Amino acid sequence: MGATSGMGLKVARLLLQKGWQIGAAGRRLNELQQLQAEFPNQVKIQAIDVAKDEAAPQLRELIAQMGGVDLYFHSSGYGAQNKHLDAEVELKTMQTNAVGFTRMVGEAYRYFRDDCGGVGHIAIISSVAGTKGLGAAPAYSATKRMQNTYIQCLAQRTHADGLNIDFTDIRPGFVATDFLAGDSYPMLMSADFVAEKIVGALEAKKRKVVIDWRYSLVVKFWRLIPDCIWESVFAKVIK
Repeated sequence: MGATSGMGLKVARLLLQKGWQIGAAGRRLNELQQLQAEFPNQVKIQAIDVAKDEAAPQLRELIAQMGGVDLYFHSSGYGAQNKHLDAEVELKTMQTNAVGFTRMVGEAYRYFRDDCGGVGHIAIISSVAGTKGLGAAPAYSATKRMQNTYIQCLAQRTHADGLNIDFTDIRPGFVATDFLAGDSYPMLMSADFVAEKIVGALEAKKRKVVIDWRYSLVVKFWRLIPDCIWESVFAKVIK
């Protein structure tokens, strides 16, 4: 989900090169058709906007085209620096990263639970931004924290229900894609490098992975900072 650009497209290409069969979905049909033309024997496509009510049944249609799936990979997302707290940006972020995310990941969970004997794998791209609230991107930070928690809740639900659904929460730092064009970000990583790390995490079915080691250290440091200091002193650092 989200295979028309950015990390979703990068990961899809890597998996296809490894011989995977893929159901590619996203809002832009033209990009999906181009991917299918490159790998006609490996790709099924479905135009899906996760923010729309019909997205969940459309996901089921794509799964039916595939004859079933073993992995649901959610890379669809939206976000931007929003220091002036523009309402349209905040609400669009919430609609995509919270409502759309819940709609699609929940549907994938129900598919594996009800149609696959409780076996499957759900993976998401969240972000290190879910570690602490970043004042430059409030809705983005909040929705990424929500995604981390939602996946943890589903993992707990899996154990409670005696299912065998694996979860992978992929938390990259800043990645050089069109998604971040126009803004300044520290420790920017190449999309190819991050895609390789993501594919490795998917194949190993890792529960949680922070990309890369520098961001792992940053995240550990952030967690040690008391909220009162983060909200005052560090406001000047991340502004």
